[in-house]
Amino acid sequence: MKLIIVSGLSGSGKTVALRTLEDAGYYCIDNLPVALLSTTVERLLQHDNSLHQDIAIGIDIRTGENELATLPEVCSSLNSDRLACRILFLQADNGSLLRRYNETRRRHPLAAENKPLPAAIESEREILAPVCSSADFIVDTSNLNLHELRRKILAEVAELAHSLQIEIKSFGFKYGTAEDADMLFDMRCLPNPHWQSELRPLTGKDFAVEEFLRQEPQTEKIMTQLTNLIGDWVPFYKREGRAYLTIAIGCTDGQHRSVFIAEQLYQQLTDKLNDQVTIRHRELT
Repeated sequence: MKLIIVSGLSGSGKTVALRTLEDAGYYCIDNLPVALLSTTVERLLQHDNSLHQDIAIGIDIRTGENELATLPEVCSSLNSDRLACRILFLQADNGSLLRRYNETRRRHPLAAENKPLPAAIESEREILAPVCSSADFIVDTSNLNLHELRRKILAEVAELAHSLQIEIKSFGFKYGTAEDADMLFDMRCLPNPHWQSELRPLTGKDFAVEEFLRQEPQTEKIMTQLTNLIGDWVPFYKREGRAYLTIAIGCTDGQHRSVFIAEQLYQQLTDKLNDQVTIRHRELT
C-alpha cells in the first residue's frame, strides 16, 4: 500500500493534488496534524481488507511549526513491508504565489496585521524547508495550469496514466434530449425499423433489427466514422484532465437505431480504448 504525504507552500496547488489523487482512487485526508499521523495510518492499515486503497494525507503549515519539524522522521518510521510512505512537496516562486493570492483574495495562514503577504510567504518557505529537503517528489507549479498539474501528479507521483470513464447512452428525442451529454449524435438519418410491423416491438439489441440496419450502406460508414472520431478525440479530453465523458446516441423513440448504434459503439470502444466504458439505454429502463 502507498501513502503519499501532500505538503507544500500555501497557494502552490495542494488541494488540486489531493483531489487528483482522490480521483485516481486514493483515500484522502486533508489537514491532519502530524501528531495524529502514525495513529491514523495504523488505524487504516488495520482495516486494509475493506479499504483496498492507497492513501494520501495533506499536511501543511496549518499543523504548526513544531509538528512540521518532526514530519520527515515520522514518515520514515512509517515505512514497512506493508506501507511505502513518500512525501510530495509542491512549491512555486514568490511572484506566482502573490498573483494567486491576489486573484483568490484568500488569507495566507501566516498572515497577520503586522506581517504582509510577501513576508508570510517567506516565513512559510523557511518553516517548510526541512520537509522540502526530505521530499521524494518536488513539483514546481509556477508555470503549470490546473490540467498540467493533474497530469504531472498522475504520471510522476501516482504512477498512473490518466484514465477516462466513458458512458455511452442511447435516448429518444421524443422524450427529451440528453442534457448531460458531452458529445451527441443523431441517428434519425438511418431508416426507421419502427415502420416495419415485425420489427416494431423489438429493440436495437435484437438480431432482426441489427440485420435490417446493416443492410443500409450508410450504417457501416456511420459506425466507422463515429468510432474513429471518438477514438481520436478521447486523448484530447484526457489531456485536459477530464474524468468523465458522456456520449449520447439519439433517435426518435430511443428503441431501435440509437440502441443498435450505441451497442456497436460500446463494443468498438471497449476493444480500442484502455478506458472504462459503460453503456445505458435510457428509454429501455
